Amino acid sequence: MTEYYQLLRRDLTGSLPAPQWPADTRLDHYREELAPAIHAVLRMTQEQGGGRVANLDTWQQQFVTDAEFDPTLCLVASNGDGILGVAQCWTSAFIKHLCIHPCAQGQGLGRALLLHSFQVFKQRGEPYVDLKVRESNLRARQLYESAGMVFVLRDVVPQD
Repeated sequence: MTEYYQLLRRDLTGSLPAPQWPADTRLDHYREELAPAIHAVLRMTQEQGGGRVANLDTWQQQFVTDAEFDPTLCLVASNGDGILGVAQCWTSAFIKHLCIHPCAQGQGLGRALLLHSFQVFKQRGEPYVDLKVRESNLRARQLYESAGMVFVLRDVVPQD
């Protein structure tokens, strides 16, 4: 069966809503000592349509070798229990992964990370930010559209 993704875009030139963080949420970004825990959340959610994530060593090395990978654009939300969500963004104004740990889903964390990502790219002078979402991932599409993202194009998900 052919599967499709949608490319969605958010215009950043106007005003942006402020994120509303769940209580006790701390915001951080990629640091080497957090890498295994961040990677675990990314891998845990990839089965839910979160895209492909390389193994830990390869993924960590990309922060050194790949110009798209910037530690300050790997946004991490946590609380006293650990890492609850990750928005891994690329320097090309692209949200590569937005992953929320299953224990934290449905509490507004995904929306807060998404809106925070918009603000980060606006501060970097970007006119818009893009992401891809599987067409079948209705929950994610509803979140993105409710945050002002609009459909740009539809394409086939590449097969391995």
